[in-house]
Amino acid sequence: MNFQDFASSVIKTDIKKVKEQKQPKPFVKWVGGKRSIINGLVKRMPTNFNNYYEPFCGGGALFFEIYNMVKGKCFLSDMNADLVIAYNIIKSNPKELIEALKIHKENHCEEYYYKMRELQDLQDPIENSARFIYLMKTCFNGLYRVNKSNQFNVPIGSYKNPNICDENNIYAVHESLQGVDIKYQDFSKITPQKGDFVYFDPPYQPIKPDSFTKYISGGFGEKDQERLRNFALELKNKGVFVMISNSNADLIFDLYSKDFKIETVPAPRVVSCKASGRESVMETVILGF
Repeated sequence: MNFQDFASSVIKTDIKKVKEQKQPKPFVKWVGGKRSIINGLVKRMPTNFNNYYEPFCGGGALFFEIYNMVKGKCFLSDMNADLVIAYNIIKSNPKELIEALKIHKENHCEEYYYKMRELQDLQDPIENSARFIYLMKTCFNGLYRVNKSNQFNVPIGSYKNPNICDENNIYAVHESLQGVDIKYQDFSKITPQKGDFVYFDPPYQPIKPDSFTKYISGGFGEKDQERLRNFALELKNKGVFVMISNSNADLIFDLYSKDFKIETVPAPRVVSCKASGRESVMETVILGF
């Protein structure tokens, strides 16, 4: 069945009914996602702020938790182009995205997964976003990883019934993104003002030499961590509320202990194919207010 025939057979969904059924949540699983420690983050937030910025938005767990509490405007950004495109497609074209995802769901198998993984440079943003979400829903552990050619290379995961097309959540996310500014840009390009709140959730500084941090081509190294600290300090000094998540690595303590408050929280952070291979590790929550 081709795309046009399948799309024409999809039953039209009442968006208002769907959005009332569900609180939005991340539409892709994201390594380093914050759903497991969301309560700890919320209780550490400033109690009163204007605009909200999340420059490493990733799965957006904190945004989806607090978006309806923000008095001002929300600004999301990331350096993963496929992710940013998907956010914007959900914001503007949820129905068309759902139709494309249903095709992926209907065809899902190992052969189809690897066929989709090999596709590159899809010109249609809806098809690109559907492919991205499909791969993230069915790949090993929801891991986003690229090779030296910046091509997605994660193997298929062992899921019996992956939730490839979570229609209710896509509509809930669609509603939450209305009025939100979503950009592909480096964290240093944001322009918060005094009284705004910025949450940074960068790729974590490795504690072990083989820890994974390469979510985008080029990775996020020690110089980037230092650049982030310097930028966060600039924001703090002009009255912006700053909160940062990172690992419990010595480098992070050295960078932030002088000018910021550092607290630790336990969180499951081991990338493993077996639940028994995951354990709680200590993360830092860095506060600049």
